[in-house]
Amino acid sequence: MQFRSDVTVELVRSSAHDSDVLFAARVSTQGEQTLESSQLDGAQTEQDEKRNRGLINYLMRDRHGSPFEHNSMTFYVQAPIFVFREFMRHRIASYNEESGRYRELNPVFYVPSVERNLIQTGKPGAYEFHPGTAEQTALVEQQTRDVSRHAYEAYQRMLEAGVAREVARIVLPLTIYSSMYVTMNARSLMNFLSLRTKRDGSHFPSFPQREIEMCAEKMEEHFAELMPLTYAAFNGNGRVAP
Repeated sequence: MQFRSDVTVELVRSSAHDSDVLFAARVSTQGEQTLESSQLDGAQTEQDEKRNRGLINYLMRDRHGSPFEHNSMTFYVQAPIFVFREFMRHRIASYNEESGRYRELNPVFYVPSVERNLIQTGKPGAYEFHPGTAEQTALVEQQTRDVSRHAYEAYQRMLEAGVAREVARIVLPLTIYSSMYVTMNARSLMNFLSLRTKRDGSHFPSFPQREIEMCAEKMEEHFAELMPLTYAAFNGNGRVAP
């Protein structure tokens, strides 16, 4: 059995550039004249870059969101199942997840790291989390490992007895890892990041569960590299999705 305290996020395919936003926005005033620029993603003059940066910032600030939808990013994610259940509350992406009906699930389980805050204070919508004691940390780790081992052994016994995978899996805990592909555009990703990361300077503070924030942080790194002007405008305007 394997126990992990991390998540995997890999960018497997993308068609996402700041230029996608620009030609989509400019078609409203330039029509067919944007066709040539829609095929380009090359070098820009300093004047062009300044003009492009200004347009993207304007679109973000005034929440003209549709130009940010003409792109695509596909991520491969490995994380505990409870993280995926939070992911799929976002009805702004396409998901395909591995199935416990069709394959035997691997014995890989999530155990919080010692850095994971364990004590929750405050009220719904404004929680704060603080480090646990050494005793609490040890308790969480031991109990999680024990329950995971016991559950997977029960799962194996049922499979060995000929019970269907879709039935045997019912004993597995939410800490077991799954994997999926998730595809979304920049507008959807910004909405996701605004809700699933906690950042100073956000116009609308969010209080995400740490484990999904770990996924969001890795996705944000790829976004920042693919679309730097859009990413800068997102942060400069309070991390509000247009």
